[in-house]
Amino acid sequence: MDRTDDSLVAIRRILRATELYGRKLARDAGLTAVQLRVLQIVCEKGHATPTEVATRMGVTQATISALIKKLESYGMLDRERSKTDRRQTHLIVTEAGRAKVLGAPDALQQRYVKEFESLPDWEQAMIVAALERVAAMLDAADIDASPVLSVGEILPGPGARTESAR
Repeated sequence: MDRTDDSLVAIRRILRATELYGRKLARDAGLTAVQLRVLQIVCEKGHATPTEVATRMGVTQATISALIKKLESYGMLDRERSKTDRRQTHLIVTEAGRAKVLGAPDALQQRYVKEFESLPDWEQAMIVAALERVAAMLDAADIDASPVLSVGEILPGPGARTESAR
């Protein structure tokens, strides 16, 4: 194989690992990776504004609004008016949401962060530069960084066995 093939194989492995993790998370926690990440961010401080969460995740306000609405409908997230600035809304994780965060499988992103942060500065800079270059090569530099395209309900795929069928 030449370097082009090696690079394509590496990209496919990364995409496949992300896909497999997403399936495991959906099966084990009943959430998408992006929904879980919203809950994790809000849990860190006990509350957060939608803008804070959107900024941390690198997603648009429209994306975060859809995620919040979905998590509220699941009973995992509540909105509360700020006591100091009535124009602001704080997101609060419910007990059900906290239980999902605590019971979720080890996040692929968290494993990456742990490994990445253990690298020397020069190697971190090299990886960031390479990943940014790959994103630019794929015309993805300005794409919303939402880890999941769909923020909808997770349903079993065709042919999947449901609890009642087991």
